[in-house]
Amino acid sequence: MPFQLYVLRSALQARRSRGFRGGILGGDAQGGAWTITLWDSDADMRAFRNSGAHRGAMPHLLKWCDEASHTHWTVDAPALPTLEEAYQRLSASGKISKVLNPSALQASGRAVSEGLPRLGFSLKPKGGRST
Repeated sequence: MPFQLYVLRSALQARRSRGFRGGILGGDAQGGAWTITLWDSDADMRAFRNSGAHRGAMPHLLKWCDEASHTHWTVDAPALPTLEEAYQRLSASGKISKVLNPSALQASGRAVSEGLPRLGFSLKPKGGRST
């Protein structure tokens, strides 16, 4: 199954997931994929991450990507971070994910490519409740 189909299925899964408040799917100038999500609780986010389409996609990350990273933080704000805030946070505290053929950038320990992510589209919870 191609990467884009997993993205679509994971996005639909998120929209139906308990505690999902909203999200953004986007990309960057180097062809990277960005996902930013907001959840009611860490437990809700982990339940999504560890099940369904998202869980099925994660083993493929090893071969699909030559760069991968993630970060997680808790905020009191009721809205998604801006693309700039997400980029800064990933730059400062991103954790490198394992890939089979890391790029030179990934191998050097850098968690993010140059330049801000670009907005692709917004995700809203099924039923319309959003940030």
